[in-house]
Amino acid sequence: MTDSSTATLELRSIQEVGKKTRQIFDEMHKVIIGQDKVLAQMLVAMLCRAHCLVVGVPGLAKTLMVRTLGQICDMQFKRVQFTPDLMPSDILGTDILEEEAGTGHRSFSFIKGPIFTNILLADEINRTPPKTQAALLEAMQEYCVTLSGKTHKLPQPFFVLATQNPIEQEGTYPLPEAQLDRFMFNILIDYPSEEEEEQIVTATTVDAVSEPGVVLSAKDILKLQHIVRRVPVSPHVIKYATRLSRSTRPRTEGAPDFIKEYVSWGCGPRSAQYLILGAKARAILNGQPNVSCADVRAMVPPVFRHRILTNFNADAEGLTVEDVIKKLLQAIPEPTGTDYK
Repeated sequence: MTDSSTATLELRSIQEVGKKTRQIFDEMHKVIIGQDKVLAQMLVAMLCRAHCLVVGVPGLAKTLMVRTLGQICDMQFKRVQFTPDLMPSDILGTDILEEEAGTGHRSFSFIKGPIFTNILLADEINRTPPKTQAALLEAMQEYCVTLSGKTHKLPQPFFVLATQNPIEQEGTYPLPEAQLDRFMFNILIDYPSEEEEEQIVTATTVDAVSEPGVVLSAKDILKLQHIVRRVPVSPHVIKYATRLSRSTRPRTEGAPDFIKEYVSWGCGPRSAQYLILGAKARAILNGQPNVSCADVRAMVPPVFRHRILTNFNADAEGLTVEDVIKKLLQAIPEPTGTDYK
């Protein structure tokens, strides 16, 4: 197959995804009311072969949303409730000694843990000790589990959505910044609007259950993950993403004054990579083969909010990370054609 025919085939695939995206939202709305922005970010992370950290109070349908997404994409879903006594083997699996009937021969057999699934909901990840957190994050990075010298590959696609409760902090083990950086997105789930809440109460207090239909298969997701990597991006879009990321570092030359005043630590290179990957996936989900600066801007809040560390000056003035991100998007203009000539 020639390069032109391959490009035409991928263009048709991208345009078809735009239609599929609308179908995914239609099916999701059979179960979930609102939260379109959250769902879109989850889909983007999935197509980027990355993972999400979700912050939201209890009762905002985080588990239901992820389970429904698994049904729509025809993927296996498992949920693990993280607790202080949870061990790495409770997630990864363990070797057990088995004896064959008759021969009496003994051998070790690997029993897979719940991590061997397509979508894993790690509920309240900050309630488990660092040792268990590290075991999960290693599997997320390597896409495999190694026990007793043997490596077991995780099923593909593999997507982890870890939740944190922003209210209760007693008895928690906050993830270090280096481990937070493993997550592509930090997604904030807010309360629904009054109209949406009325619809939720109406829909969930009757004897009727809506089942979403399948829109994409696991094979389709894997195909789209490869297409995302092959989507071309203009140099000025890459420069814009890099400039945004570098501008969060207070010690970098040319950083805005408010960054130097309110930020103690900025984003690393991984943030710019995720901005571009996320922009590619967002464009594909919208059925567009071209990546724009608007796609990059849409990715900035979920990519940056757990990678920027504000200082005492920001705390004293009540300035949050969200405020810093808003000021950054206003301060860093989109590039024009003359900027790079």
